[in-house]
Amino acid sequence: MSPVYVTLLVLEAILGVLMIVLVLVHAPKGDGMAGIGSSATLFTGKRGAEAGLDKLTWVVFFLFMAVCTVLGFGFVK
Repeated sequence: MSPVYVTLLVLEAILGVLMIVLVLVHAPKGDGMAGIGSSATLFTGKRGAEAGLDKLTWVVFFLFMAVCTVLGFGFVK
């Protein structure tokens, strides 16, 4: 195994744990049936820390998926 492969495996594990933590830190929505189609946040919106947390979660998700794709298709061995 090359050092790049091992580094990507470690990065994938770190990103996975970070993504789990970020999802658990999110505030519960509790919108009930209004949550379908996100109509509940139409009038209230997201502000401050919640919006920043959403962006950070999406960034970590896309990085995680990129590393999974590189490792899954065998671009690095």
